[in-house]
Amino acid sequence: MLDNLPRGTICIEDIEMGMTRHLRKVVTDRDIELFAEVSTDRNPVHLDDDYAQDTIFEGRIAHGMLTAGLISAVIGEQLPGHGTVYMGQSLKFLAPVRPGDMVHAEVEVTGIEHAKRRVTLNCRCMVDGKKVLVGEAMVLAPSRKFD
Repeated sequence: MLDNLPRGTICIEDIEMGMTRHLRKVVTDRDIELFAEVSTDRNPVHLDDDYAQDTIFEGRIAHGMLTAGLISAVIGEQLPGHGTVYMGQSLKFLAPVRPGDMVHAEVEVTGIEHAKRRVTLNCRCMVDGKKVLVGEAMVLAPSRKFD
């Protein structure tokens, strides 16, 4: 058995259909600025109030991948947790996330392949109960057993 699994990690042996985990986070101006710096995506729709006001969004919005990163945080920290390996992710952006929005990011187990340690997760982010992002992730879950 592996004794070094972090607390909160859910191993493939314990994952069940329908399990969910989530987090909530307010997206701040600082988050957007830091994401722009790290990603090098400096599109003015994210950073320039005057420019963004004249777009279809009528104001600044967070990077879509910043919002998607919250899904990654749920997967990497909670379900399955530390030791999880991303294999794939589909995303559909339904509405913008703005500075100051509280984002609710949630994943739900919709498929399990125990023999291959693969888990399929339905992913969604919501602001004020409205879906802003949906998708599906395929991950390799940690195991208590040695391979």
